[in-house]
Amino acid sequence: MHADRRPFLIGRNAIQAALRGFFAREDFIEVDTAVLQISPGNEAHLHAFATEALTTDGQKAPFYLHTSPEFACKKLLAAGEERISCFAHVYRNRERGPLHHPEFTMLEWYRAGESYESLMMDCVRILALAAETLKTEKLAYRGGESDPFAGPERIAVAEAFERHAGIDLLASVAADGSTDRDRLATEMKRVGMRVADDDGWADLFSRVLVEKIEPHLGFGRITILDEYPISEAALARPSARDPRVAERFELYACGVELANGFGELTNAAEQRRRFEIEMAEKARVYGEAYPIDEDFLAAVSLMPEASGIALGFDRLVMLATGASRIDQVLWAPVAEYGR
Repeated sequence: MHADRRPFLIGRNAIQAALRGFFAREDFIEVDTAVLQISPGNEAHLHAFATEALTTDGQKAPFYLHTSPEFACKKLLAAGEERISCFAHVYRNRERGPLHHPEFTMLEWYRAGESYESLMMDCVRILALAAETLKTEKLAYRGGESDPFAGPERIAVAEAFERHAGIDLLASVAADGSTDRDRLATEMKRVGMRVADDDGWADLFSRVLVEKIEPHLGFGRITILDEYPISEAALARPSARDPRVAERFELYACGVELANGFGELTNAAEQRRRFEIEMAEKARVYGEAYPIDEDFLAAVSLMPEASGIALGFDRLVMLATGASRIDQVLWAPVAEYGR
């Protein structure tokens, strides 16, 4: 079970070394963040592993394994760091499959004082570097291919909805960012898509994205899917061009989401409001919610203008090596469970 995976794993190490060199040349400082956190993150559909710490006299304190190093990295930005990168083991519950693993490696990096377009250029260079390192001319997954050396396609979410689903997405988003569930449901029914009575606007948005949009992204060349509705970008600042959308993009190759980047929100009051909305939705759907990290909100108020991004490192390795399952590119996968 190891011998057939070993070429992928050697490729993994080569790509990681190349990326560390890339960030060093760009004057980034590599940081190492704690896995144990007061809050694992405050997005409704991310699920964490809970644990507890014991003091020497046996008192208990609840903790979580982080779902991202984002909170810790932003605290470092608030403390004065300007360019940081981080290879972090992160943990997400309820996730296992060809592209998902309960423990995986996330590469995050942040640029203080720079726009989120700079992250897009980083992504283009990183995908090309991964291919160059393994001496391949393509990224591949399940029969699909993407040329990492070709110029990327950049498309707004609303344009993608119109092009691939025939849906006017922003007709259901008000100027203040609030959403109209019934308006989007009507659009979906018009084009023959399924709508359930208990679906919220976010559920409907995700269904269109998964069923109609993502299957078209990143084939032939990589795709940058940009300008998500503000309600789908809890940690990103609004776009100066259109307040209904945010400075958020996702990177796709071969139909696989590889990275999620933001122009970072630095308004602590607005960040708290969004977290509270997310946790209310989590409680409604899953019957639980995570605490809000007050130190993080304090850091948000001190952060400089910045851009930041999280890239699924294991997925990048998969596409560069041609692996078909994420466990093929993990040195020691988590044991199977739930069977």
